Amino acid sequence: MRIEIWSDVVCPWCFIGKRRLESALAAFPHRDEVEVEYRSFELDPSAPTPATEPVVGMLARKYGVSVEQAGQMQDQVTQVAAEVGLEYHLDRTLHANTVDAHRLLHLALAESGPRVQAELKEALMTAYFTRAEDVTDHDVLRKAASDAGLDPSRVDVVLASREYADAVRADVDQARAFGASGVPFFVVDRKFGVSGAQPVEVFTQVLERAWADSHPQLQVVGDPSADGADGAVCGPEGCD
Repeated sequence: MRIEIWSDVVCPWCFIGKRRLESALAAFPHRDEVEVEYRSFELDPSAPTPATEPVVGMLARKYGVSVEQAGQMQDQVTQVAAEVGLEYHLDRTLHANTVDAHRLLHLALAESGPRVQAELKEALMTAYFTRAEDVTDHDVLRKAASDAGLDPSRVDVVLASREYADAVRADVDQARAFGASGVPFFVVDRKFGVSGAQPVEVFTQVLERAWADSHPQLQVVGDPSADGADGAVCGPEGCD
C-alpha cells in the first residue's frame, strides 16, 4: 500500500495529521507493507526569506483580527497538538518560505528513500514547531538534513541551486488536480483521498478499505456441508 501526503512543514494541522495517521498505522496489521511518501504543498509561496514576521502578526492581518485574537486561535491548535504528543510554540514561529525545505524533501526521497524522507520531515517540523526555528535558514535546513542522515555535500549542492524546484511545483499541481485546496491531504494507492487532520478512526477505516480493495478475499459460493453428493468435498481426514 502506498500513502502520499501533501503537506507543508509550517502547517500546524499537517503535523497533527501526521501523528494521527501514524497512530492508525501502528495498529494496522499490514503496516510493514505500507510505504509513505511526502509531497510538497506551499501554503504561501510568497512568504519571505529570511523569515522575520511572527506568524501571529501575519494571521491577525490575514483574518482581520487583533494579535490577541490570533494568539487565541493558535492556543487552540497548540492544545490539540498536545493531545497527540506534540509540543508547539506557535507564539514564536515565523512566517517562512518553505520551498528550500521541500526541495530537500525531494532530495531525500530520490536519493535515500521514504524512510529517510520521513525522518527529514519529522526533523523539519520539530525544528519549526517545537524550537520555533527559521526554516528558511540554510543552517537550520542543513542541521535537519544531517539529523536525517542525508549526504552533506548533496545538501549543499541542492541548497545552492534550484534543483528539485520543478518537482515541488509538480506536486502542487498534482494536489490541485486531485481537488485539494488545502493540506494535509492524504492519498492512498491513488484511489482514496483524505482531506484534513482527521481522527485516527477515519484513517483506520481508510487503511482497512484500501487494503481490502487491493487484496480482495475470495468469495466462496455454496455450502460444502450440505447433505448429499452436491457440495461434497475430500479433505485430509477423508471424503464426505
